[in-house]
Amino acid sequence: MQWTDEQKNLAKKYRRLEDIPEAERRYKCHTCHLIVDSTPCPRCGDEHLVIMCPLDHCHCSHDIISGIEYCPLCGEPVCPECGSHDVVQISRVTGYLQEVSGWNAGKQQELKDRARYTVA
Repeated sequence: MQWTDEQKNLAKKYRRLEDIPEAERRYKCHTCHLIVDSTPCPRCGDEHLVIMCPLDHCHCSHDIISGIEYCPLCGEPVCPECGSHDVVQISRVTGYLQEVSGWNAGKQQELKDRARYTVA
């Protein structure tokens, strides 16, 4: 992903999502998929909203991408072509495909640390 200078500056300015001042935060509701400025969600009432990464634009038009990258600010997987954080990461484990979100933290870190090669 080719991050813009503005995005790179945001990643340098805030080391973690929790460092973003509350007045500048936006939240994502994973229950009804609404983006809101404060908690709780006005549509469904969910109080367990997550801070939205300022580098996330929420709309990925790609169906399947062979690679994955990670956001320099929040560390979440992103689409390598558009930078959207709304991706479902899958990996082949012992012969079958599985969503990575169900893995424990150690296994997810192992996936991030894997060396990737391209056959030339």
